[in-house]
Amino acid sequence: MISHFFLFSETLTTERLSWLEESLKFYFIQIYPESLMYRGTDKGPAFTFFLTGDALSSLENPESQKVWSVILTLTAVGIVCDQQELDLRGINLDQVKMRNPGQIVDVNTLSPDKPLSFWNDMVSFIRQKRPSALPDTLGWLQIESPYMHRSAWYGLKLLFAALQDRYSIELYAYLDGIHMGHHSQRPTDVENIGEGLEDLCDLAVQQNLGCQILACNRCAATRGYGTWDDGKGTIISTCGIKPFKIREINAISDRFRRPHTILSANGGSIQLPWKGSGPSFDQAAQNNTYPPLIILITKNPYTTEHAYGALSFAVSCAHQGVFTRVIFMEDGVYALTGKSGITPDSVGYNIQDLINAVAGNENLHLFALTPSFQKRGAAKNPHLKAVLEIGYPGLGKILFYMPGNVKADNQRVLMF
Repeated sequence: MISHFFLFSETLTTERLSWLEESLKFYFIQIYPESLMYRGTDKGPAFTFFLTGDALSSLENPESQKVWSVILTLTAVGIVCDQQELDLRGINLDQVKMRNPGQIVDVNTLSPDKPLSFWNDMVSFIRQKRPSALPDTLGWLQIESPYMHRSAWYGLKLLFAALQDRYSIELYAYLDGIHMGHHSQRPTDVENIGEGLEDLCDLAVQQNLGCQILACNRCAATRGYGTWDDGKGTIISTCGIKPFKIREINAISDRFRRPHTILSANGGSIQLPWKGSGPSFDQAAQNNTYPPLIILITKNPYTTEHAYGALSFAVSCAHQGVFTRVIFMEDGVYALTGKSGITPDSVGYNIQDLINAVAGNENLHLFALTPSFQKRGAAKNPHLKAVLEIGYPGLGKILFYMPGNVKADNQRVLMF
């Protein structure tokens, strides 16, 4: 059975849950309508949400509970919760489970050879859904700094669980994620992320498994990581721990040409192809087998580097031949409103200028979710013709219809 999954760790707002709800309705009505009538006992859910961190609070918040109640009327939807994070937050899901029997799991699996772990459960789920047997690889994109954000810790936990299940592992450090690899980390009250990365690599070597940790050189240089380039693609830094390899961003985006599962603290994996899929919504410039990439820009454009970094990463992947769709949604649509400009003596970037500069890339398509504009009483700058406005049906088609000229078994979704 085709099964898709999402991992969420940051706050799930009612707005985010609403577009997820509409996307799921599109999928079940247009592609998988038989699930609305019955669900075989021998079949797992078509959609599984893995929730950890602040995303768990959405299950007890009265406003977001209303949206979850609608989503869970779709019986082919399941939720797996991180028990340790539930306990940490004092969240009790007994009432939610009673209203939705069999759809919510809040106790993680305990097996003889593996400790109780939400992340082991997730890796086992991925293993079951992958079409190929051993060997396989699991990747993690880290964009937030350690210690200030638990996402770095989540990434470590997932990669350790992957090694236990005989996966080779890859970590891609981007934006503030590069701080995971700074040397001389000495936290006194939490797990040492730098030592955790070194332990990951040591364990991979012991098990004869692959381990790559790649960091973006532009992000490293911006943040003061002194580097030396030997002119042959090797960049050495005196600021990084030994396993941390600082490389050009193309070295990271090149890994996105591979078929393995790649996750981030908020994102997902959509399986391709499936029976009943409609005609392609759009298509890559040339035939390829690289998994398509969907990047959702959800943050304000200038308060943080998320929007600019997401667009830059999308451009890099598109240049590598990966068919990449960028969708501006939630607060990300503010990047498209009004006419942005900077004074000649200003130091900074203008995202609208960047959009116009990259618009000609045939493997990069840009969209904006119309309901996000409507919610904010805003409108797209009409001069940004490279960005196509879409509604919920358009979003559903991008997520669930096979792109033209692409032959891959999965599609990646990353949120910035």
